[in-house]
Amino acid sequence: MTDKVIENNQVTVMGEIVSDFSFSHEIFGEGFYMVDIRVARLSESMDTIPVMVSERLIDVTEDYKGYMVVISGQFRSYNRHEERKNKLVLSVFAREIEFVDEISDSVKTNQIFLDGYICKEPVYRKTPLGREIADLLLAVNRPYGKSDYIPCICWGRNARYASGFEVGERCLVWGRIQSREYMKKISEEDLEKRIAYEVSVSKLELPEENI
Repeated sequence: MTDKVIENNQVTVMGEIVSDFSFSHEIFGEGFYMVDIRVARLSESMDTIPVMVSERLIDVTEDYKGYMVVISGQFRSYNRHEERKNKLVLSVFAREIEFVDEISDSVKTNQIFLDGYICKEPVYRKTPLGREIADLLLAVNRPYGKSDYIPCICWGRNARYASGFEVGERCLVWGRIQSREYMKKISEEDLEKRIAYEVSVSKLELPEENI
């Protein structure tokens, strides 16, 4: 069962460690820590992706900033209570970490595959320049009855296709994880810079069981 569930949420990111390890939480005596990985996009810009790592995978007391790594795992979510409401917090849960000397320009540095269920009505819209966008929220099952809730963004033809999806339908998604800065209104006068994480969809399909 566990292997089957792992197959429905697969992530590989390759990039540079750009932060120290910060303690997140402990389960059954095993400590988990957060670290940021900077991953190159094809467009010369960068995504900074948070990764959750077990202290059993790596020595979290060491300074690895500047090291290049390949991380395989899953994209996970949990709800954090803040400002009187829950905030969806996303990170890559590392199952394997490999240190590398360099990352070839020819390899895909950021890949994700998800097999989940549409859990919210898709939101379809057009930008002022006429670009089509659709937002999806995918529930991806985990072992022991848990699920991860993964926001996905589709463009163009994929957005038109996704706009017709219905809540409860099973959906397969391929793409990459991206980070996006936005300004959050804290009060009438104050704005705060935040970072959102989502899956930028390159391909998606409904399995035949839905049709």
